[in-house]
Amino acid sequence: MTKEEFLIFFIVIIALSSCGKNEHANWLIPDNPLLTQWADDVDPENPWPQYPRPIMMRDEWVNLNGLWEYAITAKDEQPAQWEGKILVPYPVESALSGVKKRISENECLWYKTDFKVPASWKNKRILLNFEASDWETKIWIDDNKAGEHKGGYDPFCIDITDYVRAGIKHELKVSTWDPTDKGTQSRGKQVTDPHGIWYTPTSGIWQTVWMEPVDVIHLGSFRTISDISNGTISIQPEILGLQEGVSTRVIVFKDNKILGQTETPMDNEIIITLDDYIAWSPGNPQLYDIEIEIILNGRTTDKISTHTGFRKISLGRTEDGYTRIFLNDSFLYQNGPLDQGFWPDGLYTPPTDEAMCHDLEMIKKMGFNMLRKHVKVENRRFYYWCDKMGLLVWQDMPNGDKHIGRQGEDIERSEESARQFERELARLIETKYNHPSIIIWVAFNEGWGQYETARITELIKEHDPTRLVNSASGWSDRGTGDILDIHHYPEPRCPEAEENRAIVLGEFGGLGLAVENHTWEKKENWGYENMNDSISLLRKYENFYGTVHSMVEEKGLSASVYTQITDVETETNGLLTYDRKVDKMGADNLYLINTGQKR
Repeated sequence: MTKEEFLIFFIVIIALSSCGKNEHANWLIPDNPLLTQWADDVDPENPWPQYPRPIMMRDEWVNLNGLWEYAITAKDEQPAQWEGKILVPYPVESALSGVKKRISENECLWYKTDFKVPASWKNKRILLNFEASDWETKIWIDDNKAGEHKGGYDPFCIDITDYVRAGIKHELKVSTWDPTDKGTQSRGKQVTDPHGIWYTPTSGIWQTVWMEPVDVIHLGSFRTISDISNGTISIQPEILGLQEGVSTRVIVFKDNKILGQTETPMDNEIIITLDDYIAWSPGNPQLYDIEIEIILNGRTTDKISTHTGFRKISLGRTEDGYTRIFLNDSFLYQNGPLDQGFWPDGLYTPPTDEAMCHDLEMIKKMGFNMLRKHVKVENRRFYYWCDKMGLLVWQDMPNGDKHIGRQGEDIERSEESARQFERELARLIETKYNHPSIIIWVAFNEGWGQYETARITELIKEHDPTRLVNSASGWSDRGTGDILDIHHYPEPRCPEAEENRAIVLGEFGGLGLAVENHTWEKKENWGYENMNDSISLLRKYENFYGTVHSMVEEKGLSASVYTQITDVETETNGLLTYDRKVDKMGADNLYLINTGQKR
């Protein structure tokens, strides 16, 4: 190599390396009050690389997460120019998005990226999936409108086959509009003016965006129902493009050993009986692998893998005469933390899958067997890990619209508000139905958006007769559902036992301890009762749980929910700090207390 050639080679190498640095320079984490340890693990070229829908897995897919262009415009206006890069799937308000800007109800957030459909997907239907985008989302392919969706928590899918060609680069453009608390839609604890128990909002795309190819004849959805009384697994498939000659084959595995298989014509229900099985429980979360194959005249048109657990949730009466919550026909005292799912660096979006798993692992390590997912819906990997780890989940429906007081009457929603709430409620149940970890649907919390309580309770029962319904967690009980649930801060209280419903303490505790250098703000941090140090916090916690355990034994209490697993913004009443770096009382100590052992 001559000197001139070497110089040219050196310049090319420097140029290429600078391109990489410039690309990464488009994603820098802005100054933020706190970061978790996983912020450094976020790869801007491949964030959230894990398969996003483990309850219904296909072999082929393409992840579209990464650095996209973004712009913020007046509502219903298109961008005149693009302002920079945003890291999808982190919300625009978050530090991990690289933007950290707030969006008002009078503005739209726009995204743009290029993508290619793999050449091998030719002659396939191409599905574009959004795991979640808050709140109204519109999608264009090469300036052709391909679809839209309203809802901030549910995954949705758009068939973009007519807009794309395999092997060709296309432009994907997305607009999102989110009125946060200026609208009536479900929003959980997101507000435009964060304070107290109300937090920074999440707008736009906040979960994985991805593509997958399918045959014209493919599985749209399915329901899995296990029956512990007779050892059966029932599969109820919904096949899109169904025609004569189609059949459905189901195989059940355990440790790669086939336990049962059958094939049935068309989309008929399939029932497989196992000669022997182990029930799923927090102490022994046994799962069974399932393969569902759609076949047309001997040709496989679709194949997915999933899992299930033999698990039954019901009400029953114990020997002491109390009506309680039963798991697999036996009473199991359920104890868990309130889990709001907020992160200092990602807001609604955990930094990584590993970060999300850390919270669940800590919940188990602390001796809890349950969590209450509070007015938020997580990505589908969250529930997969709860299935795998053995964590019972009480799933709240996120609230919206107006709030009522402790003794107030149900609100009156507009027809549009009610229709949207019920649509999102149905989608919550539909998209999470097959996870054995979810055992209770919570319709309303503390009167937030509570309306037509009896009808909504029955609506949930119609959508899912296999689980219990907690109509109103705290405050405005209407005598409906399977559970009487009260909240009491800070010390625990027990509701009066009832004949036909189980009694639970749906929230209590909230003992606060602000840990220096691990708070969202330097001042104005709070708890329902502030403690001076970790020793006094531990003693008070132990005292509280001594009371709770006696309520279980003597008053018929079925379950308790402690506020909360982590600090959230100015709330410093978590068992962990908001950045997850400090375990305030020691997980081993909590394990002994929560499981009723002497410390």
